Amino acid sequence: MSEMLLKEMEDVSLPLLPKKEETESERRSFLLVDENETLQVKDEAQFLQKLDCSPGQGVKVLSIFGNTGDGKSHTLNHVLFDGEEVFLTSPSPTSCTIGVWAAYDQRLGLVVLDTEGLLGASTQMNQRMRLLLKVLAVSDIAVYRTRAERLHNDLFQFLGSASTAYLKHFTPQLRALSSRCGLDVPLSNLGPAMVVFQETSRTQLLGHDGTAPADVLLHKRFHDLGQSTEAFSSVQYVGTQTITPPTDYSQFLEIIRQQVKNTASRAPRQPAIVFSALQALSERFCGEISDDKVSMYSFFPDEYFTCPSVCLSCNVRCKNGMNHQKDRVPHMADGLCQYAHQYNNKVLICKRCYEGGREVIVVPKTSASTDNPWFGLAKYAWSGYVLECPNCGIIYRSRQYWMGNQDPESSVVRPEVKHVWQGSEAFQTDHQNAAQRVLDGVNYVIQSMAEYSAGPTKAVTAWITDQVAPPYWRPNTEIIVCHGCNRKFEEAERKHHCRSCGEGFCQACSTRSMPVPERGWGSSPVRVCDACHRQGGAPQIVQVSQTEPRTLVARRVTEVAQSTLNMVSNAVDYPLCFVKGVARPDYWVPDHEITECHQCSKAFTSSVPKHHCRACGQGVCGNCSAQNRPVPSRGWDHPVRVCDACVTHLDSQ
Repeated sequence: MSEMLLKEMEDVSLPLLPKKEETESERRSFLLVDENETLQVKDEAQFLQKLDCSPGQGVKVLSIFGNTGDGKSHTLNHVLFDGEEVFLTSPSPTSCTIGVWAAYDQRLGLVVLDTEGLLGASTQMNQRMRLLLKVLAVSDIAVYRTRAERLHNDLFQFLGSASTAYLKHFTPQLRALSSRCGLDVPLSNLGPAMVVFQETSRTQLLGHDGTAPADVLLHKRFHDLGQSTEAFSSVQYVGTQTITPPTDYSQFLEIIRQQVKNTASRAPRQPAIVFSALQALSERFCGEISDDKVSMYSFFPDEYFTCPSVCLSCNVRCKNGMNHQKDRVPHMADGLCQYAHQYNNKVLICKRCYEGGREVIVVPKTSASTDNPWFGLAKYAWSGYVLECPNCGIIYRSRQYWMGNQDPESSVVRPEVKHVWQGSEAFQTDHQNAAQRVLDGVNYVIQSMAEYSAGPTKAVTAWITDQVAPPYWRPNTEIIVCHGCNRKFEEAERKHHCRSCGEGFCQACSTRSMPVPERGWGSSPVRVCDACHRQGGAPQIVQVSQTEPRTLVARRVTEVAQSTLNMVSNAVDYPLCFVKGVARPDYWVPDHEITECHQCSKAFTSSVPKHHCRACGQGVCGNCSAQNRPVPSRGWDHPVRVCDACVTHLDSQ
């Protein structure tokens, strides 16, 4: 039989077989392709209706082959449909319908194809092989079911012949698709997964003696018989011995579940994609199969194969099908991602909303969306940063109490590390641009107070002193006496914090300086108390969180801005320009790289100052950034400067 198969497949041509009448028990399955290769479903709507499947449901395709009487339909009914007779079974081997029958397994998201009459010696072998190739072309999982006590050569010759024919007729399409979609994988990875399922009653299963795994022995048989399985992405063996019924299908079902979840090369797609592929094969792949005719068309929709995008942080591949973003479906991947500081992909999710079935990301901000810049700056000085949920309102302030504040991750938010995809805007939000927001607030205060006396200026300076204090610093309101000499502070006397232990000291007890890298202050010398200077650092340094250095950046900004407020003069321009380099959010283009306006290409001069768009971070002139808009995706709830291009984009959302 195998020699005739191989010979006939070189020319492939074909014929007629009896049709089976539908009965009450067949309502969940339907004839998809008859013995004449005629598609029995007229359009996508009818295909969905007969499957009883929603249009947006992602599905894979499983097909089953085997000799008539080997229990293919019975196996599908018991493995996928809990024993319900979805596919009609018959005790008579001669009464089975020839063709392809279909049904839908909702639990696994599988379009199941039951084939009849595609094996066995026949004068119509070309037609049978052609129908077999169509079924393989749309299948993600192909099952060969046998009840033979031993795996006969016919099985290997049939699958080897099918693999050879598949590669002969579909290799050009697979290569074109691989090039078009950027799939850097061998062509064999794009084919269906093959599962050989054997049930015996008297003989032992393949690999029972433990000399070698069953899959290895199966591949060796293919090799010894000179048969190739290159068309299949994998070939697995599953065996079960049934001495006393019922048959144990548990291992077989587990293999099917694993293949359904496997998105390494093939991804679930909408049922309409399956129908379109089968329709194209039926219309253009009939009669004589010539190489010229087949190469004109692509029978493999892009959506059959997995998106090649990988997470930039953990290198896991997206599990969706190709072109999913055209349908506004975002990249998705199974499993947890790993945190990468360069992508800042840790987000905080409102716990109350999450428990209510919604995922709402909250961003640490200097002020609530309802606060104006002045009042928000004052609140930030007093109560610290804020977490605000659009549904629940303000859910957390970092310094709501001077002592005993809970960590937000243990009370109001749920931390989660998200996947990062190339070109995705999912992580546009800059969670660490607090320093620039402080600077913007200082600018606002300075502009509002420039003409006033030093009195209110001193009050604002006092607010800013505690504004971005590191977590280990003792709050100013608790510092009554110097921690070194116990002398009580005068009303106008300035309190100094030791950068090592965080306690408050007078000027005389904190004249020393040294590097304190363990607290995140880098290698430059900073103010420390005499005791810490003698000890070389604080006696017990708690481990500093990864976010503390960013907090210290904001503190350094405040120290420069504070001295600026004390002066409140025309000379304020210099310290603010100095501060901008430290406070600039990560997505802003550095000043030294900006030579001309990103919008109008006008060169920047002393009379044409450069501004940063708060949305895209590009450098623009005043004329091209005259409008203000809130940019919540970047953490700016109040109207801020944006370029004209971003105004158009924001207004269209």
